[in-house]
Amino acid sequence: MPSQPGLPEKTAAFRALHQPGEPFIIPNPWDAGSARILEGLGFKALATTSSGFALTKGRRDYGVTRDELLEHCRTLAATVDIPVTADLENGFGPRPEDAHETIRLAAMTGLCGGSIEDSTGDDKAPVFDASLAVDRIAAAVDAASGDFVLTARAEAFLYGDANLDDVIARLQAFEAAGADVLYAPGLRDMDAVQAVCAAVSKPVNVLLYGELRTHSVEDFADAGAARLSVGGALAWSCYGALSGAADMLENGRFDALSANAEGAKTVSPFLQS
Repeated sequence: MPSQPGLPEKTAAFRALHQPGEPFIIPNPWDAGSARILEGLGFKALATTSSGFALTKGRRDYGVTRDELLEHCRTLAATVDIPVTADLENGFGPRPEDAHETIRLAAMTGLCGGSIEDSTGDDKAPVFDASLAVDRIAAAVDAASGDFVLTARAEAFLYGDANLDDVIARLQAFEAAGADVLYAPGLRDMDAVQAVCAAVSKPVNVLLYGELRTHSVEDFADAGAARLSVGGALAWSCYGALSGAADMLENGRFDALSANAEGAKTVSPFLQS
């Protein structure tokens, strides 16, 4: 039996996947079972989802502690043989030192990479001031030390009053600070994707969100994207299937169970005994 790849080999493989204009799909598991299934289906790398993980705790997004998230990352990284990167939210604190410490700890869990975002959690000022946001990314880069693929996220399209030029300027500043991958979740259309990809030289991750879900991988390749993620969509879809239980209660019918049983047959070969 061939030996499992070590972390340096996984990280090198993960870096090599990031080719602008040749996007790979990185799905987002929310627990060990979903991670193993996605690996079994043939995906080359995985990314955690903060909202999906919070669901497993019965909480809303941003409702977990750093220690809980790090343990989750450790579990997923140990579950699969392919690279895993993590949604590390905003680094669990506003200071550059918080971002630095989160990346330092995350790099010890078996992850190949992770992201730091510029959201504050404050509705009145939803994203950090540009200067502080860049200082936070610079601190995260220092903690990564080249052995951890750092993704810098500009969150204004999800939480702020977004202006594409401002978001691009922030991504360019993150690139200059040393981020490996750039990410502005919530881009509205393919023109915005193309504008972002053309404005930076580092690989760009694109969230399949809203109208962008109607496009193909080839469209994103033409726009210059390097990585495509789905965020919490898979987790919410699966948890949403639980609504079928209402049919049992309200109508005394069990049709949904038959469909789910067929799905279980499809994925069960990827699970350990």
